[in-house]
Amino acid sequence: MANVSVAAEWQLLYNRYYRKPELYPMRWKHVDLARNKVAAAPFGGPLAVIRDDSKIVQLHGESALRKLRIFSSSGHLLADTVWRNPGGRLIGMSWTDDHTLVCVVQDGTVYRYDVHARLIEPNLSLGKECFESNVADCAFWGNGVVCITEANQLFCIADFKNPNAVKLADPGIVEPPRCMAVIEPQYTVSGNVEVLLGVGDGGEEEDAAVLAVEEDGVQRLGGEMLRGPLQKMVVSRDGKWLASFTHDGRLLVTTSDLTGVIIERECESALPPEQLAWCGMDAVLLYWDDMLLMMGPDGEPVTYLYDEPIILIPECDGVRILSNTSMEFLQRVPDSTVSIFTIGSTSPAALLYDALDHFDRRSAKADENLRLIRSSLPEAVEACVDASGHEFDVSRQRILLRAASYGQAFCSNFHRDRIQEMCKILRVLNAVRSLEIGIPLSIQQYKLLTPSVLIGRLINAHQHLLALRISEYLGMNQEMVIMHWACAKITASLAIPDATLLEILLDKLKLCKGISYAAVAAHADKNGRRKLAALLVEHEPRSSKQVPLLLSIGEEDIALTKATECGDTDLVYLVLFHIWQKRQPLEFFGTIQARPLARDLFITYARCYKHEFLKDFFLTTGQLQDVAFLLWKESWELEKNPMASKGSPLHGPRIKLIEKAQNLFAETKEHTFESKAAEEHAKLLRLQHEFEVTTKQAIFVDSSISDTIRTCIVLGNHRAALKVKTEFKVSEKRWYWLKVFALATIKDWAALEKFSKEKKPPIGYRPFVEACIEADEKGEAIKYIPKLADPREKAESYARIGMAKEAADAASQAKDGELLGRLKLTFAQNAGASSIFDTLRDRLSFQGAS
Repeated sequence: MANVSVAAEWQLLYNRYYRKPELYPMRWKHVDLARNKVAAAPFGGPLAVIRDDSKIVQLHGESALRKLRIFSSSGHLLADTVWRNPGGRLIGMSWTDDHTLVCVVQDGTVYRYDVHARLIEPNLSLGKECFESNVADCAFWGNGVVCITEANQLFCIADFKNPNAVKLADPGIVEPPRCMAVIEPQYTVSGNVEVLLGVGDGGEEEDAAVLAVEEDGVQRLGGEMLRGPLQKMVVSRDGKWLASFTHDGRLLVTTSDLTGVIIERECESALPPEQLAWCGMDAVLLYWDDMLLMMGPDGEPVTYLYDEPIILIPECDGVRILSNTSMEFLQRVPDSTVSIFTIGSTSPAALLYDALDHFDRRSAKADENLRLIRSSLPEAVEACVDASGHEFDVSRQRILLRAASYGQAFCSNFHRDRIQEMCKILRVLNAVRSLEIGIPLSIQQYKLLTPSVLIGRLINAHQHLLALRISEYLGMNQEMVIMHWACAKITASLAIPDATLLEILLDKLKLCKGISYAAVAAHADKNGRRKLAALLVEHEPRSSKQVPLLLSIGEEDIALTKATECGDTDLVYLVLFHIWQKRQPLEFFGTIQARPLARDLFITYARCYKHEFLKDFFLTTGQLQDVAFLLWKESWELEKNPMASKGSPLHGPRIKLIEKAQNLFAETKEHTFESKAAEEHAKLLRLQHEFEVTTKQAIFVDSSISDTIRTCIVLGNHRAALKVKTEFKVSEKRWYWLKVFALATIKDWAALEKFSKEKKPPIGYRPFVEACIEADEKGEAIKYIPKLADPREKAESYARIGMAKEAADAASQAKDGELLGRLKLTFAQNAGASSIFDTLRDRLSFQGAS
């Protein structure tokens, strides 16, 4: 049979067994829980202890200054600090999910500490109203807190990572509530925290109720179900059930909305318990001064007697019980453990466990037991493996795993890796449960917490070696552990020289490929070790992390070199803008001039947004022609601004810019053309400004020389047109073309005829004909067609104005059959004209044949 002494330690509550093994004898000394406020973190977390300032206590040779002390669950002192915080009495304190200790004082100030008792800045506040009316009580959950003031108003911080204080709806009560509990936001319909307040004066039954207060309203719950006010209440871990202690000494378990009763039982005392807590989801604990009562849905309650004060610390699968001398864990005995160790058990798992005992004693009964459970052997092996995971005693873990391994040898269809997986988990759990570490996790808590969170908590407690070994053992990324160790090492090694500390750090950092040296260097810089930071950042292979850090530690030149070497333009611009803001222009220009990529990127940016700064750069580096081009570009940009052309034309801003550009171009022999062009441009702008002033018409500026001449002639200002021709040495041919078409535009045919007779036109008479035809003046065109020297041009011109006979005569002089064919097509609708061209073409063909 199974070991009877194991089951002898259990207590039966209705049909379920419970056990209460001791996890640790507490290592602390002279800590009396009756004199202190205690905050215990779940999942085997640390304990915060501070003398209760609401009690009058006798000091035993200790300082009158209160100390906030932080212990592990085994009572090992982790850190302490003197409590010097103003704000009145300490109302409550609790640990958040990330192991930040939150302390709420009377005036609504919230102080936060890490596990090393270091104050986290800034302090938080619940608001002006809390400050004026004082906090009376508070209730915590995960990462939030709800406080009630002496004026019976509720305030909430839902998440300390985003600490905004919110006022909840006014509960509308005059007397303070008798008890308060919180339903976490994740379990409410609205997604906001819901506060349950037990109200009633105990006189009239109908006055008793539970108020459910949210941000946008208050709901009255309970009704006739309560039969009087509640003295204590606590919400279950999943937010579904509410356990409460009534005014007449009953334990009442209802749904959290108080619509249904689950348990209603009389207790042994009508006095309200000091503490009320859920033990898993199956039982409720009530603690009075010397008695702990565990009650379930049915059956006799289980009583535990204590001669010292205790603190109940609810967990997901039980309750840790902290006293002055020990830490215990009260939990429901797992089904697998019950099947093996319960007295008289004949389950397959119990028989397998006994089979191992007989095998060790070399008894033949071992084989007999195995034969009895042959068909159920996989289930028996699984039960032994599962039971081993729930044990805190290492020797019992070994025996159960040996039993599982023994059974597995005769079981072909059992998952072979199951025992190995459990061994891994137990090695990790036993390591963190050790007296020195003091994290008494159960296997269920471990799975819910996850290994990565456990490793995070170990490194926060500076247990880096254990965290590293667990990470390596579980095949997890070790970067987080090594990074945290490196940062902690820098903080704690202020007396070690930079070169020595660098060697120590590099020796560990190289263990993890791809680790961020830049992050460690940033921490070194934050701690005033700038030289060490510069040495560390040299080992960072990723420029995207290396360059920003170099900038933050003042190594701009190295940062620019690294950025240009990697060719990342975004990084180069980051460095350029940083240096640009910090250095004088001349120093900045000298920095980028020696780096072509940085220089070119700066020029590209400055061309678009910083013209003046770019001009200074070009002047400093002797690139006069580039300054000239910028000035010329600016002159064209000014053209878009109508204000630029106002004022004296000789001193206009555009002309001044072009003149400056012309002078700069003249400084270099390679830009003679540009210098001449700028000079001509400025001269033309002066003339155009002059013409606009004279004519009072803004139609000249920024037009070409040809357009300026044409416009002058159209306006009848021939003298101005001649001036432009002379100033810019316009050729005679170009002059004739421009004047002919300008006169045709204004239909000044007399002037055109006079112009044609001044001298023989250098362009001939064809432009005159074209201008007249385009103006649809056929009569004027006839004046010039006979003067055309080329008979082909003459024939085509006659054809364009519809004179078929004259066109035919001119074509016959040209003796061009192809021309005659084209002209015939022109007059295709005129039968007479077509016959003339046919006759001429036939005659031409006959002459060619003869």
